[in-house]
Amino acid sequence: MPSPYRAIFAAPGSRSFSLAGLLGRLPLAMMGIGIVTMISQLTGRYGLAGGLSATVALASAALGPQISRLVDRHGQRRVLRPATLIALAATAGLLLATVWEWPDWTLFVFAAGIGSVPSIGSMIRSRWAALYRSEPRMLHTAYSFESVIDEVCFIFGPIVSIGLCTVWFPEAGPLLAGIFLAVGVFWLTAQRATEPAAHPVEQHGGGSALRSVGLQVLVGTFVSTGAIFGAVDVVTVAFAEEQGHKSAASLVLAVYALGSCLAGVVFGLFHFARPPARRWVIGVCAVGVSMIPLQLVGNLPFLAVALFLAGLTIAPTMITTMALVEQHVPRAKLTEGMTWVSTGLAVGVALGSSVAGWVIDARGAAAGYAVPGVAGAVAVVVAFLGYRRLSRPAPQRGGADGQDAGRAAEDGVAGAAEGTAEAGQERQRDVA
Repeated sequence: MPSPYRAIFAAPGSRSFSLAGLLGRLPLAMMGIGIVTMISQLTGRYGLAGGLSATVALASAALGPQISRLVDRHGQRRVLRPATLIALAATAGLLLATVWEWPDWTLFVFAAGIGSVPSIGSMIRSRWAALYRSEPRMLHTAYSFESVIDEVCFIFGPIVSIGLCTVWFPEAGPLLAGIFLAVGVFWLTAQRATEPAAHPVEQHGGGSALRSVGLQVLVGTFVSTGAIFGAVDVVTVAFAEEQGHKSAASLVLAVYALGSCLAGVVFGLFHFARPPARRWVIGVCAVGVSMIPLQLVGNLPFLAVALFLAGLTIAPTMITTMALVEQHVPRAKLTEGMTWVSTGLAVGVALGSSVAGWVIDARGAAAGYAVPGVAGAVAVVVAFLGYRRLSRPAPQRGGADGQDAGRAAEDGVAGAAEGTAEAGQERQRDVA
């Protein structure tokens, strides 16, 4: 590893919770595609398979922020273990219902239960924030590393899940995803030394982290960004099929994730003097512009190159987004705030994949790339409209709502995920 990445793992316990987070995050990339593969192999009903996968995604979007809010109030161990047991029971129920051919409605009930899978990525990032809150450079590198881990999961997770379902037995993908979830969560929650402190409701007055205007801007933008991801996945599969090489779609999409992974590694080696809001807007604009070459795609090699370049814009934007969440959400609601961003992405993925499917049916695969193009333009517009909100960190950033301005200013600077010490001192004076 380059020295900045080695440095973040000098903290005791950081290697263990990061590895546990890797195992706990793999199910996010494995479960949905595993369910689609399993159902389609056992029943041949792709409509049912897609409906179940969408149910899991929407249930996760609805339940994820609520689970994370409970984590902020009661701690990771007390909340994650029961939530994981519910998800594991639902996974087992789905597998049994599929094998024993229970009524379709039971499959949807179990799929909704799988949505209680906690947002492990948010849990890991909150641990990094607790370790390096007063060291912006280290926290920036830690967030970069976690974005790389996200991309690694989405490169290898679907490949493993599909491979197991098709080579071993149809239920193997979701089954292994459940095993990874159990091992990752219970290993993570056994590490009490690095667990962030709980913030009971009386300390921060309750309410949702989404009350933060800055967080609303981020979530709104990432609904559009998620629509890009969902649409690109669906249209790429359809385009590869039209080209007579449907199996190549997974490789092309892996190149997309690889571009993001490499960009995240490099981005983590740099540190920036200016506040992250302007850099975030530039990143969103880059994501939107990267969709333009897709409108000209004519063959799979060109598509692979275009998606690789588009992938270079993703991880830096995601890293900067988490830095802004850390600035605009009270410390007592940090895990929930990070999960809301993931929820926005999940909702966008569901919308983007659905709309792209309709366009493909009506106009063909090549026309489907107009969907991520429009979604990218919407993301840019929302980012520009919300820029002023993001350029001013929330005065209550320090923790409990209603704390005095001096402590809020102090914690706001300590919590900034990016920027030099001089810039942080200037922001502290501005807030005070």
